[in-house]
Amino acid sequence: MKLESGLWKETDDEAEAVYGSADHGVLREHEAGAKAGDVARKHGISEATLYNWKARFGGMDVSDARKLRALEEENGKLKRLLADAMLDASALRELLSKKW
Repeated sequence: MKLESGLWKETDDEAEAVYGSADHGVLREHEAGAKAGDVARKHGISEATLYNWKARFGGMDVSDARKLRALEEENGKLKRLLADAMLDASALRELLSKKW
C-alpha cells in the first residue's frame, strides 16, 4: 500500500500480492520462465523489488508466507516489549543508585 509520504507499507496480504494464486502471482510468473524485467514492468515494481521478494518468499506457499509475516510481527512486538523493559530497568537502577 502506498502512503501519502510516497513510501510503501507492507499490507497483511503481501504474501498474496507477491505469490497470489497460481495464475497471477508475481513470483510464480517469474519462476515459470518470464523475464524479470518483463514481470516487474507488468506489475509496476522494480527488478530489485522482485529479486528481494524472491530472496524473501522464494519456494514458499502463500500459507508459509503468511506464517512468516505473522512471526515477523510477533518478533517486532516482543522486541519493543524487551526494549521497554530494559528502559524501565535502567531508569530504576539510576534512581536507586542516587544517594538521598
